Amino acid sequence: MNPLTVKINDHLTYIGVNDRYTHLFENMWPLPDGVSYNSYILDGGEETCLLDCVKIPSVGEFLDNISSVLNGRKLDYVIVNHMEPDHTSSLPTLLEIYPDIKIIGNKKTTRFLKNFYHITDNIIEVKEGEEVQIGSTSLTFYMTPMVHWPESMVAYEKSTGILFSQDAFGGFGTLDGSIFDDEINFEFYKDETIRYYTNIVGKYSVQVIRALDKLAGLDIQMICPDHGPIWRKNPEVIIDLYAKLSKQETENGVLIVYGSMYGNTEKMAEMIGKSLANEGIKNIRIRNIAEYPLSNLIAESWRYRGIILGCPTYNVGLFPPMDHFVRTLTKQNMKNHTLGYFTNYSWGGGAEKEFAAFAEKCGWDLLEAQPNVMGDPKEADIETLNQLGKEMAQALKEAFKDEY
Repeated sequence: MNPLTVKINDHLTYIGVNDRYTHLFENMWPLPDGVSYNSYILDGGEETCLLDCVKIPSVGEFLDNISSVLNGRKLDYVIVNHMEPDHTSSLPTLLEIYPDIKIIGNKKTTRFLKNFYHITDNIIEVKEGEEVQIGSTSLTFYMTPMVHWPESMVAYEKSTGILFSQDAFGGFGTLDGSIFDDEINFEFYKDETIRYYTNIVGKYSVQVIRALDKLAGLDIQMICPDHGPIWRKNPEVIIDLYAKLSKQETENGVLIVYGSMYGNTEKMAEMIGKSLANEGIKNIRIRNIAEYPLSNLIAESWRYRGIILGCPTYNVGLFPPMDHFVRTLTKQNMKNHTLGYFTNYSWGGGAEKEFAAFAEKCGWDLLEAQPNVMGDPKEADIETLNQLGKEMAQALKEAFKDEY
């Protein structure tokens, strides 16, 4: 057998690949540690089944892995749990090699197959709760719409308790060495798993909660996702993490994000940070929006209860990088946050009005102190900046009483 494939049990083999050459996931989100595209072959004795494909640049390695596992046998089925091209762009090439494969998907999958790859033949359409026999074993399908595409679904092998979860329960990062949760240090992957969730799946957290509720009745013994480690020993770890993230259970801490052209707004951010520390707040992050990646800002915004935003007025509005960040936060549908903001101007304002409009739109708890400083902070300005820090500290102490 190809040494890059991994036997999971007597009838299931991992044939995924690592992507260390793509720098931006979806051409937006940084991949400093790469990403894995997981794929599996299920051997039902009389029939064989491929669960999800990989991204087209890795198709050569992918086909070698399939050929090694099949060892001359034919491939009967391919299941398309999720149509995103990092899991399907190699499908047309696969069909050239194995033209008689039957493709298993749902009604919405069928439309995507036609529009993406002009595939219309040999499609088996499955519905919610439908069971399909694969030789001596079977898979039951459950629809998980908008986790995170409309056609998304999962497959469950009842006899072993294995859930093939597509993008759900996945994370960024290549699988360096072992593919199993009990053979890795998950702390190496946790931050990238959280960033994956908050960047890719987070805005659909309501749908994630629905999916978790739907799958709660299954006896899940193992989770095989399309990205990240396979959870064969402690699947409850990743289930609990996704549950926490989907419910937006924020932590005690403050993220201060600022934009500054000439240093005045940066100075204000530092003063607020000092005020928070003086009030006993320990988890404080101060990030320069012009330097810190948007992807990481989203993840940290999801994490901390307190968010304080600050920037100078630029052309009667927000500093452009801050404007983009605020628009992104609006689309993320985040909850359970306390918001503060501060602004700076040289001759005329406007940023404070944009922050006020954002505050109304996002619906977060808004602090009363809203410093708006002309140029370098004066004594009265410093007092207002300190007040903003004190108000945020008090809000956190009320929200996390058990920690104080």
